[in-house]
Amino acid sequence: MTSFRRTAQRSAALAVTAAAALAVTLVQNPAQADNDKPARTVDVRLIGINDLHGNIEPPSGSSGRVTLADGTQVEAGGAVYNATHIKDLQSQVRNSVIVGQGDLIGASPIVSALFHDEPTIEVLNQVGMDTTAAGNHEFDEGYQELLRMQYGGCHPVDGCQFRDTYEGAEFPILGANVTLAKNDRPALPPFWVEFRDGVPIGFIGMPLKDVPILVDPNGIKELEFGDEITAANRYADLLNRLGVKSIVLLIHQGDNTAGGGPDECRTVAGGPGRKIAEQVSPKIDAVFSGHSHQHYNCTVTDPAGNPRPFIEGLAFGRELSVVDLKIDKRTREVIRTATVARNHVVTRNVTPDPQIQAIIDLAKSKSGPIANRPVGTIAQDILRAQNAAGESPLGNLIADSQLATTTDNGAVLALMNPGGVRSDLTYASSPAGEGDGVVTYGEAFTVQPFGNILQTVTLTGTQIKAALEQQWQIVNGAQRQIILQPSKGLTYTWSASAPIGSKVSAIALNGVPLDPAANYRVTINSFLQGGGDGFSTFTGGTDITGGGIDLDGFSAYLTANPNTAPPALDRITTTP
Repeated sequence: MTSFRRTAQRSAALAVTAAAALAVTLVQNPAQADNDKPARTVDVRLIGINDLHGNIEPPSGSSGRVTLADGTQVEAGGAVYNATHIKDLQSQVRNSVIVGQGDLIGASPIVSALFHDEPTIEVLNQVGMDTTAAGNHEFDEGYQELLRMQYGGCHPVDGCQFRDTYEGAEFPILGANVTLAKNDRPALPPFWVEFRDGVPIGFIGMPLKDVPILVDPNGIKELEFGDEITAANRYADLLNRLGVKSIVLLIHQGDNTAGGGPDECRTVAGGPGRKIAEQVSPKIDAVFSGHSHQHYNCTVTDPAGNPRPFIEGLAFGRELSVVDLKIDKRTREVIRTATVARNHVVTRNVTPDPQIQAIIDLAKSKSGPIANRPVGTIAQDILRAQNAAGESPLGNLIADSQLATTTDNGAVLALMNPGGVRSDLTYASSPAGEGDGVVTYGEAFTVQPFGNILQTVTLTGTQIKAALEQQWQIVNGAQRQIILQPSKGLTYTWSASAPIGSKVSAIALNGVPLDPAANYRVTINSFLQGGGDGFSTFTGGTDITGGGIDLDGFSAYLTANPNTAPPALDRITTTP
């Protein structure tokens, strides 16, 4: 393989030089073509993938199905099928570009995550990805680890475990709104230019600006994340000045939907993705989105009144977003009225790609002995879905495990962020054949893949209440609700109609009302302790004591409590 490190400078220089030459050509020869003749065009197919999260194996359960417009479902996803579908889509056109919209790595199943997602990068290299936006999960292990994923080198702690060497991504990971705090210079490449039949196509990529509240802040202290629209417009203007007239935005920000099939546009009004898609520069011809793990295929109107696609495919590799552009070779502009967009379902009824299968087989063989090791048993499914009050059985169970793991540090309660609970614990045996009710290390890992460190801190009763009040926040002009999962013994009530900052009441610990002036030892993970998800109150905790990795504590708790049942949902009460 040839790493992006070795090709980036030469390729970027060629791209900019060629683009500048095109700009000169356009300026000097504005009317060279005969306007009486039909404009010559080039067709380019863009193939996008978002929110793969290292799911190189076919995802299981509901995460491995696509609901079609007629309500029927089809099994979908898996890198071996993804590669075959991509090759088929490429075979139908002369020119294609493979792009990503972020979260291709991070929060991954153990078959990829055990090797710090190096297998996933190798799969993407093999399928020929050209460029991708960074998502928030690309920063899960910090900025320096993202640079390693890009440029190669063995992991500084674990070394090279998947291959003898790791050469990095052969495609640039873009972050147009990500800058270094010390000098405001780009921390990642802001854009990339691909040429097809001599025509340049510019790709601007970036994560959402809210990355600092979605990942462990300790790993991105040297970075700043700016406004998405501002960054997109800045680089659209630059590309345009360089003579790049066909421009695509890859943005890791999307919308929720009201259901619908792959090609319906049923996004909920006021979504942040649509706002970006409608308001970014009219120089941008198409917007590929991600982050919300949902599918939609919309046409929005840009600020100049012209149509452009706004599209996202289902997460975990279940769909590919396909946008066909027709570009005028003389003006190098996209003919907007000829653009066709659709979400292509990655069905499993095609021949698996043997080269991709070989990569996955190696990852499975190396991770299998660890992934298939039993760590405990459960009595029935333990699900992460939250009830009306915000509790989930699995969230409560994890909080209980974190409390039990840190009692030696004086912990009396634990709080778990719901976004860190990534999958259900299911009673039925997995394909590995461990047996019904058996929880393997790999299954526990899928539930808690981030490897956060448990930290027990001292907080006053007043600070605990303040933290619970921060479960409701105004973000981008809209109210956001993130209900922390409480350990047993902690109870409280919240009011739906009360104003933000005054929603929580009747906080008690083991039936005793919380004393605002008293000190309590509280266990949270390093993500929350750093202020993740906007819980800034936790950064004021004192007497921090480390308690090991959250996954280790969860696994040990399952081992110590055979036939674990779902905890009751009786810790949080809600009122109108």
